[in-house]
Amino acid sequence: MELYPALIIDALRTVRYPGTGKDVVEMGMVEDDIRIDGNTVHFSLIFDKKTDPFIKSVVRAAEVAINTHIGPEVEIKGNIAVKTRQEINPQPDERPLPGVKNIIGVSSGKGGVGKSTVASNLAVALAQQGYRVGLLDADIFGPSIPKMFGIEDEQLYMRETDDGKKLIIPAEKYGVKILSIGFLVDKEKAVLWRGAMASSAIKQLITEGDWGELDYFVIDMPPGTSDIHLTLVQTLGITGAIVVTTPQEVALADARKGVSMFLGEHVNVPVLGIVENMSWFTPAAHPTEQYFIFGQNGGKNLAETLGVELLGQIPLVAGICKGGDDGMPVVLQNSVSGASFQKLAIAVMNAVERRNAALPPTQHVVTHS
Repeated sequence: MELYPALIIDALRTVRYPGTGKDVVEMGMVEDDIRIDGNTVHFSLIFDKKTDPFIKSVVRAAEVAINTHIGPEVEIKGNIAVKTRQEINPQPDERPLPGVKNIIGVSSGKGGVGKSTVASNLAVALAQQGYRVGLLDADIFGPSIPKMFGIEDEQLYMRETDDGKKLIIPAEKYGVKILSIGFLVDKEKAVLWRGAMASSAIKQLITEGDWGELDYFVIDMPPGTSDIHLTLVQTLGITGAIVVTTPQEVALADARKGVSMFLGEHVNVPVLGIVENMSWFTPAAHPTEQYFIFGQNGGKNLAETLGVELLGQIPLVAGICKGGDDGMPVVLQNSVSGASFQKLAIAVMNAVERRNAALPPTQHVVTHS
């Protein structure tokens, strides 16, 4: 007996999908991949989802139908593959940065606590660990990342993708891909933008940046709380936030507000921990000496009070300031501060790993008008 696809289709018209009264051909469940080799027949049946409770019974019914309506000599048992519609028509990844594994927001309750210093040194330290790292300077009214990396005069270029989309190519230094609004404005003039304009600029750097595949995407957020923070959590599912503070009481009060903002029900971004910057002053010539000029263990005590991790305590030394001014992050130097940032990077990596093991991916915030 000669077999051909139409015979198979006709036999399958007798197989009903439970609960609908329709046959599997009518429901579009027979994949267009029928293969015939002598008396052996192979094809696929398509189900809506892998957990469909009728998969086994429908496959068995299809085998019986073919042997009954065509002939028992047809070898069909075990030759019917099962596919799902999600596999055949996968949904496009709608995330703005589909190639990015972890997004870390570095924030502070107030300015002047060294947030950008922490963000830049953390990014470089992660790159030194062998990870692919991106750094976005979202501190739109005081962009300092270009200065800290010595790339203030960097010229940005664009490339066009195969589908005609134009992407901004980030600057790259010390193994870190970098974009900042500082590349696009006159560094000698203040940035006077309304909130909507600033938010639009940040969103463009995120969605139109040629970031590629990244293990960590570090965002240097503006201090305090603002429209920019809302734009970031609306645009991205942030893996976790780091809040930077100094030991001073006034800084701690603002840091507490920063932690509260991320954990609030309308934002709901996990807080990876607190970084206490300027924990003590250490003279470069006497690296074992510690002078607590801004108070002692304020960030540590706040972390304990709020039930979040203290990721690190960074000493204040002259090399940090000079490294930032010279465009060479202090983590690249063999110093007490450099070692502190290396330890911070490891603590952040471990915190991200624990967060990802315990919690589902963060979803971007959806607002309703």
